[in-house]
Amino acid sequence: MRVEEIDELAILTGAVENTNEAFVTIDQNHTVLFFNKAAEAIFGYGRSEVIGQDLDIILGPRCHENHRQAVTRYVKTRDPKLIGHETAFTATRKNGDTFPALISFSVAEIHGRLFFTGIIQDMTETRELEEQVSRTERLAALGGIVAEISHEINNPLTTIGGFAQQLTRTTEDKDARFKLEIIAHEVKRLENLLGELRDLYAPTKLTIERIDIAGLLDEIYSLIRDDCQARKIQARLDGEKGIMCVEGDRERLKQVLLNLAKNGIEAMEKGGNLTIHAAVAGDTVEISISDDGPGIPDRVKEKMFTPFFTTKKHGTGLGLCVSKRITDEHPGCSFSVASQEGKGTVARIVLDRCDPSGEQGETNLNSHQGRAT
Repeated sequence: MRVEEIDELAILTGAVENTNEAFVTIDQNHTVLFFNKAAEAIFGYGRSEVIGQDLDIILGPRCHENHRQAVTRYVKTRDPKLIGHETAFTATRKNGDTFPALISFSVAEIHGRLFFTGIIQDMTETRELEEQVSRTERLAALGGIVAEISHEINNPLTTIGGFAQQLTRTTEDKDARFKLEIIAHEVKRLENLLGELRDLYAPTKLTIERIDIAGLLDEIYSLIRDDCQARKIQARLDGEKGIMCVEGDRERLKQVLLNLAKNGIEAMEKGGNLTIHAAVAGDTVEISISDDGPGIPDRVKEKMFTPFFTTKKHGTGLGLCVSKRITDEHPGCSFSVASQEGKGTVARIVLDRCDPSGEQGETNLNSHQGRAT
């Protein structure tokens, strides 16, 4: 085929049809003449719903009047105020959802008729990425401040707590000892709060390694067993046979799992059942920690990841925030909490499964299947 035989119009149409940006062409009467695949995907309309219709069908109420005025002004004056420039605006999908968009215009005059083409980009992902970067930068700046303040506060707290404990052991005055024990307890609480603040805001670097989930959960079980016995809680650890290996920061994930287990324990003030379960689900390992406590009221669910929000008498309101941040920092990891008032709570963590070859041991959950405290 010779070059001159190639249908230039077909090439151009094919290129525009398959681009990632939405192309929408109208005439000077606002009738839609062209609506490519990307436009269908972005706006949610099929081209048969749009071609031959007034452009208002895809413009939100905020945009259509301004657009009509701009077209009318250009037809009269040929002054291209917006032609060739990008403009940010809020677009509307067929289902009514709005989204940030960027549009640039071009105009062509063919046989005395004017045709306007808008090239539209859906900026949703770009805006989300910008917000994420901005949020990360703010957290990093805040983390530096928190680390510095925590250091300045922690030093005198350590001194106060140490002296209070020393005096508690030496004084014979029961009233003074009682007050000193309160001081020591409150100092410890403030130290824990500072630690959680550092976990929430201070920049962290994950130490990624292969983790045998069964071995990690066995450790969690051992740490909570005595507390469960004291509170008349039946703790159970079970799961599938064999090694379930993931990659992550073992100590940070241990912190998350231990926090979730303690949340379940503290929720069951009158005793109950706590189950730690792990299973392979395709290419992932799913860990769940469930309790049959009172559950989370609907009014609380939307706030449970908010820093400093707590329903506990002595809680800091940072445990779930810190847990979510740690899991968010792990690639491919998801964290969710499902709860129904009066029917308990299930916290679930899903991690990408990896090849178990490495230095990890061959511990599995079989030793604790069916075992309860």
